Amino acid sequence: MKKNILVIGGGPAGLEAASNLRRLGHNVILIEKEKQLGGHLAKWDRLFPDGVSAKQTLDALKSKMVGVNCFMETQIQSLNVLDRSYNAILSNGITVLADAVLLASGFDLFKARKKEEYGYGIYEGVITNADLEEAFRLGRLPEKKPQAIGFVHCVGSRDEKAGNPACSKVCCATAVKQACEIKEVYPDADVYCFYMDLRMFGRHYEDLYLKAQKQYDIRFIRGRVSEVAETADGRLQVKAEDTLSSRPLRVTLDLLVLMAGMRPSEDGRKIGKELNLTTEEDGFFSSADNLLDIQKSKLPGVFYAGACTGPKTLPDTLHEARSAALEIDRYLTSDQRQ
Repeated sequence: MKKNILVIGGGPAGLEAASNLRRLGHNVILIEKEKQLGGHLAKWDRLFPDGVSAKQTLDALKSKMVGVNCFMETQIQSLNVLDRSYNAILSNGITVLADAVLLASGFDLFKARKKEEYGYGIYEGVITNADLEEAFRLGRLPEKKPQAIGFVHCVGSRDEKAGNPACSKVCCATAVKQACEIKEVYPDADVYCFYMDLRMFGRHYEDLYLKAQKQYDIRFIRGRVSEVAETADGRLQVKAEDTLSSRPLRVTLDLLVLMAGMRPSEDGRKIGKELNLTTEEDGFFSSADNLLDIQKSKLPGVFYAGACTGPKTLPDTLHEARSAALEIDRYLTSDQRQ
């Protein structure tokens, strides 16, 4: 008999898991709070390390969703544990009796306004990585050519004061990708990357870093930015420390891009409270086992995929989604529910 599976979240993890579960013969109900599927991927332009179109990638994921019941602009009103299933009441008035639940609630971007010293929301020339990516996607880059552009890594990541000591895993590669792209648009501009440590660990990521230096002449400065202020002529003066040369540094820029890191999803947290799911110190969900059962929660029948358990790259997210689909199928077709 077909089993009902509730997938919460219509980002890449939710889409990939839902389509795989459908192909395994299950009845899949996916809910997404936004008007469109795709999560953060729907707002992105190109993906590292190869500059692949985010839209094409998302279209490929959505093309596999045949047979999946998708409810848009829908949220969980309540989610209760029954004997061997879960009863979910949705905001659209529909009630779902699910044999298994997959949480693919993703992540929220760190609110850059919390780092007041960087001037986001105060100075016009300070934007986030998400703002820049949207500008690329919509073709709305500044018409006035900037002379100098800076990228600040680890905004809200690896930062005890911001409440997130962990690495967000994707910021370094995103910064290098965006720095190369902005240099393509403004080839005469000076482009700087202010970093703590460059974590270019993935396939071809190091190639992208070398390309940024050799082909695009992007300057990498090891040191955290301490302060941003506006000059009399409306430009941005950035104070930092070059830790390699052990000296303070001041750079005047026209545009500063803050690489906002990943934080646990607020919507995911609400669902976690409904089910009393455990979380790590950083607020992301705790897996049943960090080696053998990453996709399982500590509650029978509830599974995870993607960034709800911590920062992930897109390939990691898709791999986890496929794995979660297999784990759910195994759970439903074996004696684990007995």
